[in-house]
Amino acid sequence: MEKNNSSSANGKTGTGKNSNASSDQQGDMQWWQLSLVGVGCTIGTGYFLGSTIGIITTGPSIVFSFVLAALGTYIVYNLLAKMTAADPQKGSFCYYANKAFGRWAGFSCGWNYWSSNILIMGSQLTALSLLSQFWFPKVPLWLIAAGFALVSIVVVLLGTKGFDRVENLLAVIKTAAIVMFIIIAICAVVGWFGLDGGKPPSFPNTYHELFPKGWIGFWTSLIYAFYAFGGIEVIGLMAMHLKKKEDAKKAGTIMLLVLTIIYVVSLGLAVTMVSLDAFSEKESPFVTALDSYHLTFFPHVFNGAIIIAGFSTMTASLFGVTNLLVTLADDGNAPPFFMKKMKKFKDLPLPSLVLAAIGLLGSIITALLLPGKIYEYITTSAGILLLYNWAFIILSSFKILEHKIWSKITGGFGITLILLTICGTLLEKEIRPGFFVSLLFIVIISLATIYMKSKVWNKNKAMTARANKSELD
Repeated sequence: MEKNNSSSANGKTGTGKNSNASSDQQGDMQWWQLSLVGVGCTIGTGYFLGSTIGIITTGPSIVFSFVLAALGTYIVYNLLAKMTAADPQKGSFCYYANKAFGRWAGFSCGWNYWSSNILIMGSQLTALSLLSQFWFPKVPLWLIAAGFALVSIVVVLLGTKGFDRVENLLAVIKTAAIVMFIIIAICAVVGWFGLDGGKPPSFPNTYHELFPKGWIGFWTSLIYAFYAFGGIEVIGLMAMHLKKKEDAKKAGTIMLLVLTIIYVVSLGLAVTMVSLDAFSEKESPFVTALDSYHLTFFPHVFNGAIIIAGFSTMTASLFGVTNLLVTLADDGNAPPFFMKKMKKFKDLPLPSLVLAAIGLLGSIITALLLPGKIYEYITTSAGILLLYNWAFIILSSFKILEHKIWSKITGGFGITLILLTICGTLLEKEIRPGFFVSLLFIVIISLATIYMKSKVWNKNKAMTARANKSELD
């Protein structure tokens, strides 16, 4: 969910005047490169840490949650890829929402995406702080978060073009961390490493072992599984750079297949190796799984790899959100003030960066006030906002594409799964506030949409009509 928006750093999510025409530029990206970028955009601290909450919520059945989330993600991306192949646009899902339902939909999608990414940055920032407490347990969470945020802003001010160049390397680092755990965990399961007491690992094979929190716990855990796949919409944005636009579907399918395999295998091993009560929301489940083995190096190496990759992703996300707001302003969907660029800061849109930094500040303040639950709240609300956009993608496809019966059935199943996942957040009081935070964002965006429609768009339409009439006269 982290999303993991280094690839969206180009800010290519226009929904208005600049996105009405298809790009005639021929891209030079191969499908496998897009798959690799997608892996880098998707794997983040939300999976490395957020999956812990999912495990605590539902137990070993978290594996099934991820399988369902993978299926739902594939449905969404498959429809997005079809729309991209039929009508490639730099605005991607925002453009298609605009095309299907009108400007209000494109405006809402753009601001919803910006809001979700602000929350995702807050989620990443909190995750990095929690992971850092592994080494500095006595340092307050908000203080570590402030340090990461400050360094991230400084890096953006110095220029972040290097992130695009190393995105593939970051994808390899994050994937390698999971593969390293899988290899070590398999060695531990077969008995190559000594176990400090307790019974040997065994796969849960009864209903009570698989679903210790029942169906309610399983239902509630879906949001964390979907959150781990958040970032798939970025592949839709990046598909414009493909040499062959029709390869978008292949790139996303291969990426999802790779992610699903490593997610399911790694989580399956984690829940097999230790009991449910051993997991803590402040520690990666993969570190917890190997706590009982004589591997003193692993927690430090694994934790460091997650922090390095997570920080890079968060900083690139900050740059992406900054430029996204510029695109919204350029399309007339945000105040023109945010298009201003400062030459002293390498033509960086400083007003847009300041607004994003205020969002980070909000995360720091929340960490100060709610140090114990901030990660669950932010992660839940960010995940829900992303799912709102995913629902828009499916609904837009219903109006834009000529669906066959099977496509309609799978699309309907995708919408149902998304709605069930969102509703599931209301069942657990620990994460319920995250639902209401997302609802607050939706209300604000809706009010802004109503204002823009009544005070700006209708006025502009009337002025255009009068001008056209004057020309005819």
